[in-house]
Amino acid sequence: MAGSVAERDAVKIEDRLLNNSLGSPVQAEVYFPRLIVPFCGHIKGGMRPGKKVVVMGIVDLNPESFDISLTCGDSEDPPADIAIELKALFSDKQFLRNSCISGEWGEEQSSLPYFPFIPDQPFRVEILCEHPRFRIFVDGHQLFDFYHRIEKLSAIDTIKINGDLQITKLG
Repeated sequence: MAGSVAERDAVKIEDRLLNNSLGSPVQAEVYFPRLIVPFCGHIKGGMRPGKKVVVMGIVDLNPESFDISLTCGDSEDPPADIAIELKALFSDKQFLRNSCISGEWGEEQSSLPYFPFIPDQPFRVEILCEHPRFRIFVDGHQLFDFYHRIEKLSAIDTIKINGDLQITKLG
């Protein structure tokens, strides 16, 4: 008996899954105390209206940029479609957004009421999926909307984070 319980609750490193207390597989990244950048993780069930992705972190002391992308898988060849890429550029104080479908980048959006990120300070980015668009909030304030360019929302099942930041929590 003890062997089967130990096997059920064991960390399965080779397939990057953990079993929770009920024995259900969940993504291991959720349980590691340190989320390493660059980060790539699975969004269980993909996106749908009403679903929210939350990224909490701390901007590096001397940042150049960082980006958060929601993609349709993590394929490199051919590259996965990018439903939304959010890119913070500190030299220009811009928070750009765009998408890339079938290898073609769309029209980049850049208008902002203000630049919300401060070097060496924590932040919270929320990406709320609604029927026609993503709503982006930073530290509880809505900054902009980004209308969907991917038709099948459930195909958006991967989050990628790169750049000059530390991730403290994902949800």
